[in-house]
Amino acid sequence: MRLSRFFIDAPLSLGEHELPEAQAHYISRVLRMAEGDALQVFDGSGQEYLGTLAEVGKKRVRVALTERFAGQIESPLQIHLGQGLSRGERMDWAIQKATELGVSEITPIFSDRCEVRLKDERADKRLQHWRQVAISACEQCGRSRVPVIHPPMLLADWIKQVPAELKLVLHPVAEPWASHARPATLAFLIGPEGGLSDAEVEQAKAGGFQAARLGPRVLRTETAPVVALAVAQQLWGDF
Repeated sequence: MRLSRFFIDAPLSLGEHELPEAQAHYISRVLRMAEGDALQVFDGSGQEYLGTLAEVGKKRVRVALTERFAGQIESPLQIHLGQGLSRGERMDWAIQKATELGVSEITPIFSDRCEVRLKDERADKRLQHWRQVAISACEQCGRSRVPVIHPPMLLADWIKQVPAELKLVLHPVAEPWASHARPATLAFLIGPEGGLSDAEVEQAKAGGFQAARLGPRVLRTETAPVVALAVAQQLWGDF
């Protein structure tokens, strides 16, 4: 039987720990777990812990951690995804699937055809929401490290700042990219729902990106990272 697995946003060690309010509520009120139930937890450090629930109350849940072991090994390919901002579930889907496919970092990108506009307060809420999407994906897929979700950034700024051995901007009018030598670090730039403009593609190329395509069909903004990351992991990662 597979154990319930939870991310704890605090350093863990062997022994007893009181769980943060959000996890405590979910375990006690939603899952209705009871004292003595076994579970598995991780804190993003790469370590995993086995234990049991020592106390389950309405406002307080304590866990006794009795075993520590190394978690799932990360892909040798470090990938930073620059994802054009899209609306609602499309952005959530892209972040969820990118996490499952082993991405290391994700930066939501503002570009010319981006239809999403976020003010400071709303941007903070969306950032926390996206981080929770990534955490939930890690809990489901077995990853022991949560990818970094950066605050949204203007395309021009991200192009200047992102470091990687190989930088690719997805564009339907370009050459296939399977011929590139194996990189240790990779940056992907994927446009929003309306795609990147020709000027933005040229801007990316001037910043060290190479235009690359995934095939003859134009993919949706939430589909493109799934396909691109899967191909990259197959060519250079751990697939």
